[in-house]
Amino acid sequence: MPAAEPLMPPAAVVELLGRDGRVTLVQRVARWPVRIGRSPACDIVLDDAHLAAEHAELHLQPDGSVRLKLLPSRNGGQVGKQRLSGGDEAALPAGGAFQLAGCALRLRTAADPLPAEHLLVVDKVRHWALVPLLLLVMLFIQWADRWSSLDPDARWVDYASPLLGPLALVLGWAGLWSLASQLFQHRFPFTAHLRRVLVVVVALQVLEWVLPTIAYALSWPRLMVVEALSNPVAGALLVIWHTRLVWPGARRILGGGIAALLLLWLGLQVGNRQEQQYVFGPPYLATLPPPALRLATPKPPETLIESLQPLKAELARQARKDNEGAGDDDGGGE
Repeated sequence: MPAAEPLMPPAAVVELLGRDGRVTLVQRVARWPVRIGRSPACDIVLDDAHLAAEHAELHLQPDGSVRLKLLPSRNGGQVGKQRLSGGDEAALPAGGAFQLAGCALRLRTAADPLPAEHLLVVDKVRHWALVPLLLLVMLFIQWADRWSSLDPDARWVDYASPLLGPLALVLGWAGLWSLASQLFQHRFPFTAHLRRVLVVVVALQVLEWVLPTIAYALSWPRLMVVEALSNPVAGALLVIWHTRLVWPGARRILGGGIAALLLLWLGLQVGNRQEQQYVFGPPYLATLPPPALRLATPKPPETLIESLQPLKAELARQARKDNEGAGDDDGGGE
């Protein structure tokens, strides 16, 4: 005779897991053994055409362990890496995970330890006008930058691409991150993601205008290295900022990975700049603001001439090399 089931089994539930590992259905165990299938006569009823009417049973052993027994079916089941067919049995592992046909299931009892309560990350409600204000500031800066580079009689269509292109890019970026939040958090915080990208974009635009002015006013051309580093650093911080909404539990791991990639990229940039001989930014400014903004004391022309002296020998050597190469080409042509 089969061993009798315990008279007072622990409370238990059977959970149906989705593809992302999240629980999509919970059914309480009312009695043992637990029969699982599509039939309404089963204890756990699942609506899956790949399951038999009565697909499997869960048996609680006297020692508290649980065994899975497969009933006759076409698709069988699996426990860990062990495939099961009709009539096979297997003990459930720690955690109670098992699979019937295409259904990923998990048995959870009152004796199993519960994971720690997760912190609910709720984005704070901001002022309603913040996002429209940031959008207007971004578009105004784009318009001003375009206006400064066009002729006074330029048509309005000449402003369309510089204004609509960044706007579409920002909206698309926020939409993609909102879809990721919908996939992992089952919510669509479009406004929150849009606010994040607008804050970073507007900050970069302001920095692009302010840095050359300060560098020119104080005669600090090396300050422009901040502009070169601002885009990758701001991009990495923006991605980390987005991930706090999408994967709040893995933000430290993702942040560490993004920081490592950023450091690698910066190292490659330093090596590239060493070849171009301006590791700490360009030695001069290509565009100068109005002279009225100049605060640094002007230097005499002799200072510039003296600073160019080290280049004299290098230019002379390069000229001799070019002349020798031209002579070789002439000789080869005779």
